[in-house]
Amino acid sequence: MSAMILKLKRGTGVDAFMNKDIFYAEGKAVTLDRVLTNLFMKIYTGNQKYTPAHRGEYTIEELKGILNLLEEAGELKGAKENPEAVEDWLRSSLLELVNRGNVVKEHIATLKPLHLLSFRVQNAKFCKDYRASEQLYLMLNSSPEVMNGLRKYLGKGYDKETKSIVTGEKLDVDTTGLIHIANTQKQRKTANTEIEKPTEPFLKKQTELFNDDIRRLLLYKDKLPRAVFIDYLRILCGFHLCLYIMKVIYLLPKMISAGTRDIEDDWSMVVDLTDNLDSVVAPYACRDVERMENSFGQYIRSTYMADIVQKRLKDRGANSSIDEVLRILKNDTNRSAEYFEIQLAQIRSTLPDKDEKEFDREDFDEMLQYFPKEDFFGKLVHVLEKSNLGTYQYQYLKNFIDKVSMKNSPSMLLADSRSVRHPRRGVIGSKLLETMVQLLVLREKSNGQYETHSLSIDELAAGIRDRYGLIINGLNEPRFADGDVAVNNAFHENMEALKNKLRQIGFYTDMSDACILQKIRPRYNLDN
Repeated sequence: MSAMILKLKRGTGVDAFMNKDIFYAEGKAVTLDRVLTNLFMKIYTGNQKYTPAHRGEYTIEELKGILNLLEEAGELKGAKENPEAVEDWLRSSLLELVNRGNVVKEHIATLKPLHLLSFRVQNAKFCKDYRASEQLYLMLNSSPEVMNGLRKYLGKGYDKETKSIVTGEKLDVDTTGLIHIANTQKQRKTANTEIEKPTEPFLKKQTELFNDDIRRLLLYKDKLPRAVFIDYLRILCGFHLCLYIMKVIYLLPKMISAGTRDIEDDWSMVVDLTDNLDSVVAPYACRDVERMENSFGQYIRSTYMADIVQKRLKDRGANSSIDEVLRILKNDTNRSAEYFEIQLAQIRSTLPDKDEKEFDREDFDEMLQYFPKEDFFGKLVHVLEKSNLGTYQYQYLKNFIDKVSMKNSPSMLLADSRSVRHPRRGVIGSKLLETMVQLLVLREKSNGQYETHSLSIDELAAGIRDRYGLIINGLNEPRFADGDVAVNNAFHENMEALKNKLRQIGFYTDMSDACILQKIRPRYNLDN
């Protein structure tokens, strides 16, 4: 068969890969600050359509002009006298820029996500998040208590009802400046129409875990500086987007085989805490990521299977819920249905009869020659999977996971190097570990309130494993039950590395050789 690839245009039959009932995001490379900005817009508007009154592109000069006007109105001082300092402040503290430092290509994406109003100054074409914020909003929407708590905290200093700034709130300079700038930008009057009514999140338990993490973070709202709180929020949003897509990749094919979402979530991933590319635990961490990447094809195939069946149900006006789709894929898929045959015929009709330079009908027939003659469903799935639209998903997925895992940053869940010798592996960066510790030292009391408590190293490692599926010490894992001396040494080294990381971030001090005194102590105490 020709090495050429079948090229399909978007909008061809059932080619859409993004399925909001499985995973809302399109799976392309995203920037978490921009994801948060778009999430804030959805939280502020209640997922209503927002149309800014501003026309054209925001520039730094325009924002400097806004600050000058605010000075004339008596709301700040010194902007006109210090234009260079104002620009430095905007660049360093208030603006998310694309192509930063490039005189020709630099543009404003948005204000940094320091406040709920940050979305009011943005250039939409530079602030795309490919629906990642839709996925987060969908998850938050299932917990009104958490959504309201986040809305109240992030909107501090601004009264939505009166559309005015609330004086007297204790806010830092950057957030205060952001509110004043954002408050000058108005919305066009449009009908309040919901963008798209959220459906139920595909992974219920994972959604509950995300909301519980945000609930716990909100307990620190009066303890943490705002910038630190926002940083923890950014880390948690990226971390949970990464966990969510990793679990969907792992679980969706199993759910299709079982015909239901109600299956055991036995996902886990070894993480290397050593910061050493050649550590003895690195091969185990690399192996788990390699297993995930090798599952991309099965996940893409499974998504197309669900999309095709769901579109057919919608076209017939039948129940098209994801649970019904899974049931049909298990029990009732008519693989020879005329619907699938028509879709195949339509794709084939767009191809040339014979072309040495392009994918033609002969190539199409050759691609499907080993399928049973009447298996139109299997053929259609294969065609979509092997087309340009399907093959793009491999790179999209990898790029998306790299970004939401905050790869090679202090907040990372994945790391790699430029060398082929050191492929991607699971890790826990120091800032991600700090965020986890802040949440895990909280314990719910019988009255529903929370208190802080100390943890041992083993309790922390076990808590991270039980809560997130991340394995630091794998000696009690069934898959390492027959581990040899090398396995024992690897996880012993990993636990020592965990202690070192905790020392670096100030949560752990060796007070004694006695294990009972080696505790991780909370940084903040909650007064309930």
